Amino acid sequence: MQYIVDMRKRRPKTKTAIVQLRVPPQLKAAAEVAAERDHRSLTGFIEVLILNHCKIHDIPITVTSEETRP
Repeated sequence: MQYIVDMRKRRPKTKTAIVQLRVPPQLKAAAEVAAERDHRSLTGFIEVLILNHCKIHDIPITVTSEETRP
């Protein structure tokens, strides 16, 4: 699978939000293997999946001026 998004150019300089989800153990294990093969953390891997999905489906990712404060 080829990834569309270069995370270094797209990630806003903001604090992170916490997202918790429950998945079957087999899905988590598969995601961990996929992340490792892509040389990413599980969090980074899921972040790329979401960004790619949004880009493919024309879902804008907006950044408010408050989120970009130093």
